[in-house]
Order: sequence, then C-alpha cells, then structure tokens
Amino acid sequence: MKIKSVKSLSDLRGKKVLVRCDFNVAIKGKKIGDDFKIVQSLPTIRYLTAKGAKVIIITHLGRPQGKKVASCKLSVISSKLTKLLGKRVTYVEDCAGKRARDAAEKMKDGQIVLLENLRFYKDEEENNREFAKGLAELADIYVNDALAASHRKHASVCAVQEFLPSYAGLLLEKEVLNLQKVLHPVRPFVIIIGGAKLETKVPVMKNLRKKTDAVLIGGMITYDFLAAKKWSTGKYKVEKSQKRLAKRLLYRNVILPLDFVVSNKTNGRGVVRVVNAQELPKNFWQFDIGPQTIREYARHIKSAKTIIWNGPMGMFESEHFKHGTLAVARLVAAVSSGRAFGIVGGGETATALKQTKMIEYVDFVSTSGGAMLEYLAGNKLPGLKNIIK
Repeated sequence: MKIKSVKSLSDLRGKKVLVRCDFNVAIKGKKIGDDFKIVQSLPTIRYLTAKGAKVIIITHLGRPQGKKVASCKLSVISSKLTKLLGKRVTYVEDCAGKRARDAAEKMKDGQIVLLENLRFYKDEEENNREFAKGLAELADIYVNDALAASHRKHASVCAVQEFLPSYAGLLLEKEVLNLQKVLHPVRPFVIIIGGAKLETKVPVMKNLRKKTDAVLIGGMITYDFLAAKKWSTGKYKVEKSQKRLAKRLLYRNVILPLDFVVSNKTNGRGVVRVVNAQELPKNFWQFDIGPQTIREYARHIKSAKTIIWNGPMGMFESEHFKHGTLAVARLVAAVSSGRAFGIVGGGETATALKQTKMIEYVDFVSTSGGAMLEYLAGNKLPGLKNIIK
C-alpha cells in the first residue's frame, strides 16, 4: 500500500490547496458541543500554512438536503477555527460560485478561507461532475483530510479528484496507517461492537472473522442476537430480517451479554434492575450490560493484544445506564496503555471515552464511524481512489 501524502510535495508556497475536512459536529445553539473532529485536522491546516500555501477549507455540516438552512451555516465553525489556530479564518457564504472564486483569487500566502456548507448544494451528494469541477477550479491541489466522509460518493471527495492532483492530509494518512494495523492484528484480537445498526457491523465481522478471538456484543444490536437465539427481547420487536442477519453471525467467538440493566419505561425512568440476559421480562427494555457481563468482557479485553471498539454498550447518556459503556471505555484505555494496540471509532464511542478522562491512553481514536467500518470490511472507499494505491 502506498499513500500519496501531502508531505511528498516539495513546494507549496503560493499554491491554492483545497482541503476537504469533516467538521460535521454537534451544534448546540451557537456553540459547538464537541470540537474533537476540528482539533484533529489542525495539524494539516498548520502544515500547509507554514509552507506558504493558500488554504481553502470545504466541509459539510448536518443534513440540510440541498437547501440553505440557517442552523447549518458554517460561521460557528469559522469562529472556532480562528480561535484554535490563533489565526483569522475568512468565512465565505458560497461554495463554488462567484464569491468563492473572488475570495480564492484575493488570497495571500498562508491565508485560510472556509467556504459554505457543501450540503447546501444538492449537487454535492449527487457527485455532480460540474459542481466538483467548480470546486477544483478554485485551487491547484486537492487534499483529503476527511476519512469520515470518504466512504460516500460525493462531489467533494470523489468527483473532485478527476480535476486536481490529489493527496492525503496528515489526519487521513494517520487514520489509514492505524487501521492497517488492525487488518494485520497481533493476537489475541478482540472486537467490541455496540450501537444500533447491525447491518453496518456485518461486513467487518465477516472480514475479520478468522483473525478475531472474541467479538463482544452490546447496545441495541443485542436484541437482534437475542431473537436469533430465541431468547426474550422484552418489549422490543425485532424485525425478521434482523433476526436472520444476526443468526448468520452467531459464530463461536461472538460473545453475548450475560445480564442486563433494564427498565420498564422507554426513557429509563421507571423500575430499574439487573436481570439474566436469557430472561429479559416481557414488559422491560434492556439499556445497559450488567455486572456479570462487565466481568466477562473485562477478561477478554485484558488478554487482548489488539482491540477495536465501535458503538456504546447501552444508553450511556443516562446516569442509570452509563456504567457498562464507561467500564468498557476504562478497560480499553487501560489495556491500550502499553499492553495492547487499541482503536476506538464512532462519535458516541469517542464521547463515552472522553467521559472517562482517559482518551489520551488509547493508541488511536478515529474521527470516523461508518467509514472506519467500511475500511475494516475491506471495501474500497471512493474518497481514497486516487490517494491510496
């Protein structure tokens, strides 16, 4: 494997560089909830400006569906970037039109411009070549620093590469190199999978099946496996297609919870108790893995030499149901601190890890969730087609 890194370019001074970042962060009012993704791309931006490049940043935010939505405007991102970089970032309320072209033409060496939300234009998600060409005409070089968006066939990550020499940013390069280590793991190799969408986890489980020693299951997807084993799913109704899918994944190394923390209210505010995983009461929901499960999962995690974790073990936003997810987070962090190589991916998973204040102990925390899973499944990502050979 060979990565075309932006570091391979010898002379960037005066060059206009179009940098695709993923600044799709949660906005609460006019404040950014978590700036993790933004912070991770700062090294690429700083590297380019230090080399005298004119940096033109493009990103998406939210799902405005091709319309200009006030809550998805990037002014708040521009302000945050300016503060983090200690350098003015000019915000242009245009993407590939006249205002964007004029702003790009006026740039001086080392300056930074942030263009408007890509998803205000329906052509972005349609991978429209003309829209991509308009973006490309703003710059001399294209840099992809957004693995989190690279599994999508969108104009700013896919079609744009037809018109500009394309390279990996520092973050993208780091993401790929770390994921490669997982594809060639030192064993014992443990995968921890939670969250809600089993179909997104299936390809990874299949691709890594023969390399994996244990797959620890948690979160909403547990219901699918309960149904597959003909155990009670409480008040949750599992679709037949999900049950069939889970049944095909009941490999010998797939380990299900032994017990749950449950409640008889969907918001978790009713009766709360711990029950055997095979005896989930009919009028209850499971919201977390229980103490026996934590002990069992800890045994596997502590023995691991390579770990992947994607997806929380339960409704960790709630005080009653956070313990399983945070216990796993602490275990992964502790074991990753010199004893094993650990990767954590997915927005909720990273948020949970941050709550432990141990995030720095994990070898690598990916900015991506879906794209990370696609990569580990062995799929070719559209955004990497001209960057990785």
